[in-house]
Amino acid sequence: MSFPPVKEQLDAITGNTVEIISEEELEQKLNRSFETQKPLKVKLGADPSRPDLHLGHSVVLRKLREFQDLGHEAILIIGDFTAMIGDPSGKSKTRPQLSSEEARRNGQTYFEQASIILDREKTTICYNSEWLGNMTFDDVIRLSSHYTVARMLERDDFEKRYRLREPISIHEFLYPLAQGMDSVHLRNDIELGGTDQKFNLLVGRDLQREYGIAPQVCITMPLLVGTFGEEKMSKSLGNAIAFNDSPEDIYGKILSIPDTLIETYFNLLLPHPDQSPELFREIIAQNPREAKRTLAKQIVALYHSLEHAHNAEEHFDRIFVHKKAPQNVEEFAFATPSKSLVDMLVELNAAGSKSEARRLINQNAVQIDDRKINDINYEVLLTGTPKIVKAGKRKFFKVVIKNDSE
Repeated sequence: MSFPPVKEQLDAITGNTVEIISEEELEQKLNRSFETQKPLKVKLGADPSRPDLHLGHSVVLRKLREFQDLGHEAILIIGDFTAMIGDPSGKSKTRPQLSSEEARRNGQTYFEQASIILDREKTTICYNSEWLGNMTFDDVIRLSSHYTVARMLERDDFEKRYRLREPISIHEFLYPLAQGMDSVHLRNDIELGGTDQKFNLLVGRDLQREYGIAPQVCITMPLLVGTFGEEKMSKSLGNAIAFNDSPEDIYGKILSIPDTLIETYFNLLLPHPDQSPELFREIIAQNPREAKRTLAKQIVALYHSLEHAHNAEEHFDRIFVHKKAPQNVEEFAFATPSKSLVDMLVELNAAGSKSEARRLINQNAVQIDDRKINDINYEVLLTGTPKIVKAGKRKFFKVVIKNDSE
């Protein structure tokens, strides 16, 4: 294929980036690619320690897709071998190591979800166990000779742990070296990553130079702040929006973000927004809630469909604006004519334990047919018409007495 002009490519590539090391080298590589009509190799390493992707992952995946759209080769590395070491980036303690089977299984799930964004047919997927697993101990010693302990301790998380006398295992020093060997093996031109991956990317650049390969350009992308507006998006912190969340959950979570994040989400999460950034900024200034609704619909449409986006908006309005139950509520039948509300919440999986159920009731977070219940000893009568139980903001259940013929 013919490539767009280099200036046009640079404008697209530099958008939303935090740092490019270096822009001069990037322009040189693009000029050479344009002149020879040979695509650049653009690498992104995927950590398969958790198989579920969230919108935070989409930021760097969309940058990789931009390279694909410009005609370059996208290489997705599944770190099944490095996952057995555990990436220490940003961690205050050693991360748990995965088995090779767990890493492979998670890696396949990662690729399936990443294909929502990437062009599956134009993505090269590799597992780094294919070359790292064949290295001998002699190879590892030679590799280790290219980096000093002092250089390793320049890394923020290592330096902090060393200063606080927290343990750092020797195998953690091998992680950036192993990831760097991916770049040596692939001889890629560019590597992408979040800002927390800068050290690892630079090690790859250094090792390529040590092995006589033209050093890669390192491009870092911002870390998406989670829905609470404080720390970066993470499933373990409960502030994430997953690729495979339902349309209703994605819509509702987007509407829950602080107003200060609306423009950031718009810029980082939408590849081709319906509004220009300038127009959307005006919408935010005039009506932040309407801006969030627009943003939520566009994001739901990306991961599901426009029809799902409209349905998710109607679902949200029905529950949170008009205070009505969803149209389709799962029905649960109980064998007795009455049931303790605490026991019912546990059996419905609306609460993980009786103590959690009592806490929900005490917090006025439980309703039966639009009436708040704050009595932890309340008995739910199941005779007569079905009752709608609401627990928290989003959980609805229809409860009835079990028919003897069932």
